[in-house]
Amino acid sequence: MCAVVVGGMDRLKRDYIDTAKRLGIRLKVFTGKENVIAPKMGQADLIVLFTNQVSHKAKKEVVSYAKANDIQLHMSHSCGISTLRSCLSNA
Repeated sequence: MCAVVVGGMDRLKRDYIDTAKRLGIRLKVFTGKENVIAPKMGQADLIVLFTNQVSHKAKKEVVSYAKANDIQLHMSHSCGISTLRSCLSNA
């Protein structure tokens, strides 16, 4: 399974990847500050969007990409490791 995280804290990027790896999930992490996100996401099975750390433009881009490609989307205001673990476990 491949998942994408958009948003979150830069300092937790390595922890996000390690948590996903323990669950057997390959993870790509984007801070949400990139100019264009959608083309870089590829074919993900799940997108986790941390809404408190991402711009409105990036949020709109991710939501429309998920709808257009029929990708499961989890949105959360919290951006901690336990929130990510919960989203990945419930996928």
